[in-house]
Amino acid sequence: MQSQPTAQDSSNPTTIDPVAAVTQDQAELEREVAGLIVEALNLEMAPADIDPQAPLFGEGLGLDSIDILEVALVVSKTYGFQLRSDDNNNTRIFQSLRSLCQHIALNRLK
Repeated sequence: MQSQPTAQDSSNPTTIDPVAAVTQDQAELEREVAGLIVEALNLEMAPADIDPQAPLFGEGLGLDSIDILEVALVVSKTYGFQLRSDDNNNTRIFQSLRSLCQHIALNRLK
């Protein structure tokens, strides 16, 4: 008797690992947003050089409040939702590229 493939069956090439899919989607979004940041701010670095977990402010990427406003504008235009300057969660949202992308993934319209 032949066993039926299950979601846990790694020998079935059509089986999709939902954790891997989320991770792949997150990584793709991080690459895309890194590219938007580099382009919007005319940074002299490759998008791949942005560490997704490094702070956007200060010692990480070194952005200032004007840079964050520009990033918020390009994110709003690209993903169809408003990032507001009076949002109490901005410190968390703009903590890193990864946290920004997590916020985009939860709120984007496109």
